[in-house]
Amino acid sequence: MIELLSLLMTLGIYLASRRASSRLNNHPLLSPAVLSILVISGILLLFHIPYQEYFQGARPIHYMLGPATVALALPLYEQLSRLKKVLVPLCVSLVIGSIIGIFSAVLIGASFHLPHDILLSLAPKSVTTPIAMSVSEKIGGIASLSTVFVMITGLFGAAIATTVLSLVRVHDPAVRGFALGLSSHGLGTARAFQVSSIAGAFAGLAMALNGLVTAIIIPLLLFLIP
Repeated sequence: MIELLSLLMTLGIYLASRRASSRLNNHPLLSPAVLSILVISGILLLFHIPYQEYFQGARPIHYMLGPATVALALPLYEQLSRLKKVLVPLCVSLVIGSIIGIFSAVLIGASFHLPHDILLSLAPKSVTTPIAMSVSEKIGGIASLSTVFVMITGLFGAAIATTVLSLVRVHDPAVRGFALGLSSHGLGTARAFQVSSIAGAFAGLAMALNGLVTAIIIPLLLFLIP
């Protein structure tokens, strides 16, 4: 029974969050993903529901993440002509952004004298959870801790990235989307699709490529992590 309730609760809360976000003009701090996570987390804590029990019910949604990720190729295909025109600057931005994403958090953590294994866990914070966990385990980090950092990064990025981009006068939807996907993975991509289909397409591209680049860069530059 709890499994069915978990599934219905997740779907209901997400649909309600979408409606609330729409009524509030899609405010960046109130994206459906952020609202859903906060509300569901609050319910689990309030009623002392173990996460594993909740996850058993929500597992069908989890299974759909794979097909949903593959489906991101469709809006990107529709922007193929535009992508060809900016391919080189996007590739350069991807590598630079990946390196900055990795070492900015590590350097801040090092300035607070965090233990080495926590710094290693911070390194893959800007990619999707499965990649972050895999990379973290291979380099000696704590996979479960990396998952927490990934979630915080996604929530924070989805909440403030569009505002920051507007403040620095970045208005091109492709650039905004690429920045969101690069810095905030899946949650940033979801936020980008709220902005426009163009932003969403480029966010999906950035999210996928950043996972690949990060998985390559971190082991190569591991000696630079204090």
